[in-house]
Amino acid sequence: MAQAQGMGKRYIKAFFKGFFVAVPVTVTFLDRVACVARVEGASMQPSLNPGGRQASDVVLLNHWSIRNYDVQRGDIVSLV
Repeated sequence: MAQAQGMGKRYIKAFFKGFFVAVPVTVTFLDRVACVARVEGASMQPSLNPGGRQASDVVLLNHWSIRNYDVQRGDIVSLV
């Protein structure tokens, strides 16, 4: 019984240690490098949501290119 409690404490300690490392890394990645967004409606047709469907498309927004001013003609830019 004592051994099971010791393993449970180690498991919880390892979980929280990983959690407190993973959350800041994930937030920094989503803020600085890229994030996922959903495009809904007809405003971006025919590039996104082709064929007049009402479903939404999922896109990856690349923050890194914008920070380096690597935007070219034909790129889709999202403003928040």
